[in-house]
Amino acid sequence: MPLSRQRTKLHPTALIQPLGANWDELAPSHSPSKISAGSECCRRPSGTFPKMIENKVFMSFTFYSTILILKMYVVAIITGQVRLRKKAFANPEDALRNGGLQYYREDPDVERCRRAHRNDMENIFPFLFLGAVYSLLDPSPAVARIHFLIFCVGRIVHTIAYLLQLKAPTRSVAYSVAQLPCFSMALQILLATTPYW
Repeated sequence: MPLSRQRTKLHPTALIQPLGANWDELAPSHSPSKISAGSECCRRPSGTFPKMIENKVFMSFTFYSTILILKMYVVAIITGQVRLRKKAFANPEDALRNGGLQYYREDPDVERCRRAHRNDMENIFPFLFLGAVYSLLDPSPAVARIHFLIFCVGRIVHTIAYLLQLKAPTRSVAYSVAQLPCFSMALQILLATTPYW
């Protein structure tokens, strides 16, 4: 028989066997065994990273910080409402919209609200930093809660005394009391970080 017409009969599995034998080498990224091993390597070990939600001190700090931030929003809203009621606007375009340029002026009640809001920013923002770092020092949850509570109550009383013009020295006492936990936290942070200066 001529050579060109000779056909070699191969078993069907003979064509598949080489590919099947080297499947892991030819397609390692699609191999079930490789995927399983990779997924185990990428899986985050339990407890490797600290979970802030399990930190009781940090959660307490978050609670009181949120109350203080909401209080600042309330003061901002009150400031806007007093502006509208007293027709004292800080921008000429707002005055033109609400009656004319004669209302582009300052008002004592509006300025009082602004001072209360500015005082909040000067004191609450540092507290947010100090409280967050203090929470990482692993303090006693009870002691830390007392720090946060005193500051929060002091700032609320300070704002009420400012807006309602309560008799002195109510506002000054509230301010001073609220500073005590901040100085305490700052001192503890410095003592904990001094070896790394």
